[in-house]
Amino acid sequence: MPSFTYTARSKTGARIQGTLEAADRHAALVAISKMGHTPVSVAPAAESRPKKAGGGSFFQLSRPATMNMREVSLFTGELCDLLDAGMTLGNALNCLAQQAEGEPRGPIIVSLRDAIVGGANFSDALAQHPTIFSPIYVSMIRAGEASGSLPAVLRRLIGHFERLQAIRSRVVSALVYPVIVLIMGFGVGIFAVTYILPKFKTIFDQMGPDGLPKMTKVLLGISDWLTHYGLIAILLFVAAGFAVHRWTKTPTGRRAWDRFLLKAPLVRGMVASSIFANFASTLQSLLENGVPVLRALAITAETANNAVISDELLKARDRVTDGTTISGPLAAGGIFPPMLINLVAIGEQTGDLASALGHVSKRYESELDRNVTIFTTALEPILICLVALIIGFIAVSIMMAVLSVTSGANVH
Repeated sequence: MPSFTYTARSKTGARIQGTLEAADRHAALVAISKMGHTPVSVAPAAESRPKKAGGGSFFQLSRPATMNMREVSLFTGELCDLLDAGMTLGNALNCLAQQAEGEPRGPIIVSLRDAIVGGANFSDALAQHPTIFSPIYVSMIRAGEASGSLPAVLRRLIGHFERLQAIRSRVVSALVYPVIVLIMGFGVGIFAVTYILPKFKTIFDQMGPDGLPKMTKVLLGISDWLTHYGLIAILLFVAAGFAVHRWTKTPTGRRAWDRFLLKAPLVRGMVASSIFANFASTLQSLLENGVPVLRALAITAETANNAVISDELLKARDRVTDGTTISGPLAAGGIFPPMLINLVAIGEQTGDLASALGHVSKRYESELDRNVTIFTTALEPILICLVALIIGFIAVSIMMAVLSVTSGANVH
């Protein structure tokens, strides 16, 4: 029977190491659990021996420990399934840590497992990774721990992540097509001006500047400018984009940019409906899990993804006096639309604010779909006309010059 070396934690949190014989690794885990210990790692005795120096690859690339939204959602679902199957939190995290070994998320799950085995609360362990687990995640887990309904909270978190991913995918999909069209259009135009047009330059030089049509002169000027200063222009454009990006990371810049998005034509409806749907969904999830209203508003402000809306939520939080009524404070700022305020007020009057917020979320998700359709429908002809004007200007300018050459040759 094969031997396994193991590391485990006792009920008091003490670290225990040893060796045992078992039919397989699963049987070893069961044997350690029957001893009253929580397994941390189990490996065949031969594999656990230290490797000789120089036995590995000279170059070993390692990725930083991290988890994106999709991986956090996957982790939440797997953890929920294991807890529903009757496993303890420590054993469930240990299983997930073994599955994620060698992956970027592995060290994160290992640290969560070690914190739980050491006696920490799950919410406190999650709070040690603020860049991965958002405040809403930690607060809902903390509420689940207090109520003893952690699996139910995990299921609600899964639904919350699915709604957020659906909203984000709608916005991203609406922007992909316009970006591709713009890049291809400008790429074709630059290629024609910098590569195709110089092929005709010898012919155009023979005609002299007075013999060329005005459109061709303009096109040649653009071609010469791009040939001599195109690289500098690209570098300046990239530098300007980087500077604007850095500026939007500052508090002043981010507020100005977010305010612009809420007022910009074509995109303002899409941006606003996305933000309001996210706001209602987040606040609903927090209230359903027993998070106090004031704390829920603060967390929702942190996850609003818009500085203007975030500031308004914090002001509304300060205006709340009794800790329950929020429709009046939200209406005072004039940022939130009347329909949203009215639905929230109805929810407060009926005593079911969470359900009312669910209706708000669905309403604005439907409005987001409509705004995305309007955005793409309106933008497609605009971009097609813009690209057609660029390509058409280049083609007509070259054809006019060629016609001038041929007509001059016929005259002679």
